[in-house]
Amino acid sequence: MSQHNSFKAGRNASRKKRNVLKRFERVVQLKRKGQWQEGDRVTGLIKTKAEE
Repeated sequence: MSQHNSFKAGRNASRKKRNVLKRFERVVQLKRKGQWQEGDRVTGLIKTKAEE
């Protein structure tokens, strides 16, 4: 059985844009925008777009 092209490692594998951020990446983004301060909850964060 062959492997789908999206799973194959290639030259562009590391350049693909991710559309989902990890929690700590979202917190960093929200800190930059001033929408999150130390002590705020890290669960139930607002939606953020992935930066390019």
